[in-house]
Amino acid sequence: MTENNTEEKIKAFARTLKIMDELREQCPWDRKQTMETLRPLSIEETYELGDAILQNDMKGVKEELGDLFLHLIFYSKIGEERKEFNVADVLNDLCEKLIRRHPHIYGDVKVNDEEDVKQNWEQIKLKEGKGKTSVLAGVPVSLPALIKAYRIQDKASQVKFEWENLDDVWKKVEEETAELHEARAQGDPVKIEEEFGDLLFALTNYARFLKVDPEAALERTNIKFIRRFKYIEEQAKKMNKSLNDMTLGEMDGIWNEAKKAGL
Repeated sequence: MTENNTEEKIKAFARTLKIMDELREQCPWDRKQTMETLRPLSIEETYELGDAILQNDMKGVKEELGDLFLHLIFYSKIGEERKEFNVADVLNDLCEKLIRRHPHIYGDVKVNDEEDVKQNWEQIKLKEGKGKTSVLAGVPVSLPALIKAYRIQDKASQVKFEWENLDDVWKKVEEETAELHEARAQGDPVKIEEEFGDLLFALTNYARFLKVDPEAALERTNIKFIRRFKYIEEQAKKMNKSLNDMTLGEMDGIWNEAKKAGL
């Protein structure tokens, strides 16, 4: 891997724009795309990047960043064709936003830590207007629920709507757990769902206080479960057994073998 200088980076960016122009003009598929048709593909590419990051696959991260970068260039090209904006407008607006929201770097504001930076960011964002009057207005509606819960809590904390310490957060988890047990005893499915949601929300907040990304933590557990379950399937096949013919105890024993083996 070579260390690119600024001139090389500019050339690579210019080359990408040129190729995008050529594809948009000459390729039937590229010519047909709209922002609406690209949207689901962009979401897929973002998740593929997330997978590569969790797997610590740096080659994959580089490739997926390229795919995602292509989409950003593509949207900018379509915006230019519609005479709405071009890639220079996008990047210049971004630069202005970064300067505006980092007054501790580009101004005379003093900060003590990252929490001060985040609070300033949210306050500046509100002052910018854009028709948004709520701290929570910037949380995308279509975010997956677990990520959305984390972002809602994080944004609320920037205006000090926050528990004071970790013990208080855990007490809330215990409170919601008790309420879920109570709803279960009552047998009300609507109430059970509501209380289960409250418990997940409280656990997400606890994860945030622990500096744990709950989405990443759950996905790592998903990956671990898949790996160990596949081991059970492999061992069952070696014994010429179907999983349906095995007892839970037998499968659990093989699961523990996988666990001891570090799978």
